[in-house]
Formats: sequence, C-alpha cells, structure tokens
Amino acid sequence: MNAINTQRTAINPVQWSTALGFQQGILLQGALRTLFISGQTAMTPEGAPAHEGDMAGQLALSLDNLEGVLAAAGLGLEHLVKTTVFTTDVELLLHHYGVLAERFGRAGVVAATTMVQVSRLAVPGQLVEIEAIAAGE
Repeated sequence: MNAINTQRTAINPVQWSTALGFQQGILLQGALRTLFISGQTAMTPEGAPAHEGDMAGQLALSLDNLEGVLAAAGLGLEHLVKTTVFTTDVELLLHHYGVLAERFGRAGVVAATTMVQVSRLAVPGQLVEIEAIAAGE
C-alpha cells in the first residue's frame, strides 16, 4: 500500500499461504479510508450479464468492474486487503485462476483471500463473483 500514514503488516503464523499468493491476515494501522465493495460479476455497464459459460471472460469482466469501483473511490487494486471469490464451480475457477492471479500480481496484490463454492449466484448464468475490501488514503 502506498499510503503515507497507513502501515500494512502481513500476519502469517504459518507460511504455506504466501506460496499460494495470499495472506492469512492483514493488519492495517492508520488507514484513513476503507471501501467495502459489493460482489462484482460479469455485468455490462447497462446491467446485462456477459460471457455466459465462459469463466475466463467472466473473471476478466468482474475484475474490470472491481477496478471501476476502486477507481471511482480514488483507489486501485493495490489497495485491496480482503477478497472473497464466490463461484459455482471451484474446479473450473482454479483452471482459470491465472486470469485473477495475473491481474493481482501485476498490481502487487497479496490480500487475505477466501474462495467459496455456492450452488448459484444472484444472476443466472454467472459463474464467479468477487467481493472485496480496500483501504488507503
């Protein structure tokens, strides 16, 4: 995190998670702003679902939408401290997880992360939804 008055400390009593690209916990001290982001899915700006049956396409558009919310608050992916990835198919998500990992890696994101398989998401045809918390000045 590039905020002057914010200290970000990774909390990892065990180390295996860092090899997988996530932290067990993140302690923020001095954060001035916290943004709680609703689940972002593969929806067009007009509110229509996109990329039906295409996990990679849905991940990419979900990330675009997540970045749009962050940008509207004057933040970026590098400010993420917690993400929850909901999916209807964990195996399929893991097969395409590189889409998310590459984007987060480029931004230097190593957030506390949870992945959850659900029977369905709110919008029929959606395979993935990304909820997040970001913090920064």
